[in-house]
Amino acid sequence: MAAFQLFFPLLVSCVAASARPPRHLPSCQVVQMDVFCSDLSLRSAPNDLPPDVQMLDLSRNQVQNLSQETLAYHTSFHHLNLHSNKIHFIQPGLFRNMTDLKVLDLSRNHLNVFALSKTNIGPLTAVESLDLSSNGLYTGMSDYFLADSPSLTNLSLNSNSITKIAQNTFIGSLSLKKISLHNNVILEIEDGAFDSLNHLTELDLSKNSITCITDFNLYNLKVLNLSKNSMELFHSSKSTVSYEILSLDLSQNKISSFPLLPRINKLKYLDISRNQLQSINVTETNTNIILMHLSYLDMSYNQLKSIPESFFSCMISLEVLNVSNNCIDSFSITNEHFFSRVRIINLSNNNLQSLTFGEKTLQSLEELVLQGNDLTTLDHQTFQRLPSIIHLHLQQNNLKICTSEKKPSLTDLDHQDPSGCVSFSSIPNLQFLYLSENNLETLPANAFANTHLRLLDLSLNPGLDMHKDSLSGLEHSLVHLLLRENNISKLNTDLSSLRSLKHVDLSTNQLTTLPMWTKDSSIESLNLQNNNLVTLEYNTMAALERSLKTLYMGSNPLSCCKNHGFLHLVQHSAVVVPDIETVTCIHEENSEPVNIETVTQEMCQRQGQPNYIIVIVVLALVTIIVVGLVAKCCHARKRKHNRSFSA
Repeated sequence: MAAFQLFFPLLVSCVAASARPPRHLPSCQVVQMDVFCSDLSLRSAPNDLPPDVQMLDLSRNQVQNLSQETLAYHTSFHHLNLHSNKIHFIQPGLFRNMTDLKVLDLSRNHLNVFALSKTNIGPLTAVESLDLSSNGLYTGMSDYFLADSPSLTNLSLNSNSITKIAQNTFIGSLSLKKISLHNNVILEIEDGAFDSLNHLTELDLSKNSITCITDFNLYNLKVLNLSKNSMELFHSSKSTVSYEILSLDLSQNKISSFPLLPRINKLKYLDISRNQLQSINVTETNTNIILMHLSYLDMSYNQLKSIPESFFSCMISLEVLNVSNNCIDSFSITNEHFFSRVRIINLSNNNLQSLTFGEKTLQSLEELVLQGNDLTTLDHQTFQRLPSIIHLHLQQNNLKICTSEKKPSLTDLDHQDPSGCVSFSSIPNLQFLYLSENNLETLPANAFANTHLRLLDLSLNPGLDMHKDSLSGLEHSLVHLLLRENNISKLNTDLSSLRSLKHVDLSTNQLTTLPMWTKDSSIESLNLQNNNLVTLEYNTMAALERSLKTLYMGSNPLSCCKNHGFLHLVQHSAVVVPDIETVTCIHEENSEPVNIETVTQEMCQRQGQPNYIIVIVVLALVTIIVVGLVAKCCHARKRKHNRSFSA
């Protein structure tokens, strides 16, 4: 009887379980033969999957054991996504019959637990892409997943704890083309670890602990990423065989000398930024390396003090050069055969004192970045020698601007202008000019004549005195004008003539009045924050309202009742005032500022009208006082008259 009492609940539970309806797709999305079941707290796939399901997404669920039952006994998958579960066991041979499975994502699970059993999961007969990242795997554990993967071409082992790549690591995956080992703890790579991978073209070893590469010999490799390691040197093998390498990233290491690259290569992209380069041995570099195909070179954030011009002699295809954030004090290009294709040069944040461009050099240069160099003196015709220049960044220097009235002769072109100024006139392709923080004191007339600027930044030049014709010549080209933080109290320059001007920044100045604009104004965005504006000219606001879309007006001592045009613009037009919450005005003298949106016509009307109640009270008091005085006077006279009669 006691045994029956124990057995009966179990029998009931079994009957109840058999009576349960089959599992359905709980909120899964089915698109043709693809099923998406992510984020549903599932422990296995639903039973009623389509018979020929090709893609199953079970990511971000609660799957722990991966077996035939977990996958509802389906084998027709082409793509199986199981990332971000809690998988710590895989049924051996599970994928044997999945002959169509091409993509398998097992990332962000607990496969290190399974690897402790030293059981292979294979074979992965048809799998081409396998993701095992973020699984706590350490050295040797990946072997149990790769031992029998003949079709595997793309492998990710990112964010594990692998310290060593052994010779036999990839022996079961000889078709590999791309391997990513980013963010491990790799200290050692055994000789020949990648030699058997004849199809390998991309290798990512970034963010590891590799200290050096002394005999790089992967001839077929096209992309190699060794950034964010502890590398002190990179040497290729001394071979005359042609390397297929196209991209090499050595950034964020400890390399102190230019890497010894393959002598014959197809390298197009080379990044050596954020290392410890101090100098470049031109003889060794040019003798051993041919960089005819190099188009991008980044040596920024090093300790270079100079770069000899001859260093670039073999770089006939170079298009982008970044040597910013070094200690370079002189840069010179005089050979017209060098840099013939260069489009961008970044020399920002160095110690440049000298900058020289010879005639017919840099004919293709479109962008020159010289920001943060404290340049004071340049050949005044420096930028006229750049026929293709579009972007010119000169922020944080100490340059003076020449007027276009002086027309130097040809013999003057190779000499410094005695006034120490730089000319920006007659540079026909220049469109973007940045001159902020140059301690500019004056902006002469016709400073940009015959230069069709679209953007001009003159910000952060306190005390800048602009000639009334300083922007002459920009009437039909200038779109953006930045004059913020210049302590300007009155703008002498006529901006109304700039018919293409759409964006103006006059913030953080001392303006008390607005520049005049006519009804032909094209201004769309105007920033007047942090000025001393009390009233805004009604005609000016009416003219701006035709084109204006965005207006910044915060932190000005506006009058509430003397700005009818501005009030109408804020309350009745389509103009957007993004900082409207900080736009305040003074309603009455010595009163607290109020938000401009709270101002009404009645408030201003009351302010302009006398208070009749007070007037009536005052008049009444005056009348009472007068009447009292008159009555008193009369009473005094009467008493005097009475006295004289009695006598």
